[in-house]
Amino acid sequence: MKPNTQQRLLNEHEVADSCSISVLTLRKWRSQRRGPQFVKIGALVRYRPADVDAWIASQGSAKADLPEVAR
Repeated sequence: MKPNTQQRLLNEHEVADSCSISVLTLRKWRSQRRGPQFVKIGALVRYRPADVDAWIASQGSAKADLPEVAR
């Protein structure tokens, strides 16, 4: 598969902002292998937008157990 060199990679600040989390949380998740897949370019950490989107989609949704309303 040929790499897409035209794709813009996101830095950790951009990913943290888009997920409404702190950069420190993103770093912690990365060290625990919990967050989105990332790419190392030398000492730089970058994220592919498609990987971030896929990770968000894989998180599912938490549904609260709400009591039924009597009618």
